[in-house]
Amino acid sequence: MVEYTPLDHTLSALADPTRRAILGRLAGGETRVTEVAEPFEMSLNAVSKHIRVLERAGLVRRRVHGREHLLALDLAPLETASRWMEEQRALWAWRLAELDKILKEKKP
Repeated sequence: MVEYTPLDHTLSALADPTRRAILGRLAGGETRVTEVAEPFEMSLNAVSKHIRVLERAGLVRRRVHGREHLLALDLAPLETASRWMEEQRALWAWRLAELDKILKEKKP
């Protein structure tokens, strides 16, 4: 059985344009679920499924105040993903530079 890491959940959540748009709406601050769902041409239930994926990834936090469900963006998983991507970029930049050196040395 495959074990998924928090990074896997973050990258999976970010892969969908609707979820990225939801995160964009939450960048302005805490917002009611119904306000987040407003611009999307899908049911509130469908938007709620996207929100649950974002919550599972830790990108969104929900706070219940009476009957209102308020959502807020949590940047920590994005920062973790960003660090991982930067590490990968640096690693591959180094590897490709080394390959370039080897290929130049072997040129006749």
